[in-house]
Amino acid sequence: MKILIADQMHPSLFAMLEAQSWHYDYRPDFRRTDIISCLAEYEGLIIRSKTRIDEELLTQATQLKFIARAGAGLDLIDDRATKQMGIPLFHAGTGNRDAVAEHTVGMLLMLFNNLNKADREVRQAIWDREGNRGVELMGKTVGLIGYGNNGSAIAQRLSGFGCRILAYDKYRDDYGDAHAEEATVEEIQREADVLSLHVPLTDLTRDLINASFIAAFRKPFYLVNVSRGEIVNTKALVQAMEENKILGACLDVLENEKLSQLTNPQQEAFDYLRSSPHTVLTPHIAGWTHESYVRINEVLVRQVVEWSEGAAG
Repeated sequence: MKILIADQMHPSLFAMLEAQSWHYDYRPDFRRTDIISCLAEYEGLIIRSKTRIDEELLTQATQLKFIARAGAGLDLIDDRATKQMGIPLFHAGTGNRDAVAEHTVGMLLMLFNNLNKADREVRQAIWDREGNRGVELMGKTVGLIGYGNNGSAIAQRLSGFGCRILAYDKYRDDYGDAHAEEATVEEIQREADVLSLHVPLTDLTRDLINASFIAAFRKPFYLVNVSRGEIVNTKALVQAMEENKILGACLDVLENEKLSQLTNPQQEAFDYLRSSPHTVLTPHIAGWTHESYVRINEVLVRQVVEWSEGAAG
């Protein structure tokens, strides 16, 4: 099998492919036009998030037998087109769930305990104990929208802090477990102190957290987004923070992550978020640890091996 790797990958991948006697071309420099021009030569395509995989690109994939995405999200891949063409699509949903869960807990602890602010002040010889009095996670009710790999990993960790976890997942039934109670969106809006998002970006989830969604919460709450930035309407978020409807936000993702190309309204919202003492901002790194970088490759290759063995009969 001949595979095109068209994005930057951890070198551990290469030995895994060689162990299967699969041939590969590692071309992290390839742009979309390069992929289109040569894709007909390959039976496998491994990508991260640099290139959108759509019908135009796939029409050139005359021999393509699988696509593997080194990550969890599939919003840059037209799954309708891949299904129509009968091309299996693999992703590493379990590869970075532990990293995402730990990052989420870390962001919440940083926000609740004023760690950013306190650290900056002490470095400036400001010793303000009362101004940095924290809030405890213990006893908080955390609402999770999405209870897949990441949501369940986060529930496991937060339940260890004595949190009550309410989980809603549109696509699952009977998913309540030892760490989370199955709940409706309305129950989360009525009871949650923290709302954490763990859903893919789709037409249904884009702009999900908007002004009306936020207004339906019975009490002020904290927001965590480690999924996709476009799920949260940034203007509505800022307005809710100004009105103390949202008490603080942990954001690993933004509506537009190309910070040099923000529109004027996006720049205005970003300026508010980065200057607020009630935000913790990170550059889309929740699942980006040294360990997950390797584990993602292991998960992907294992899936492709299982598929190829099944296809071989």
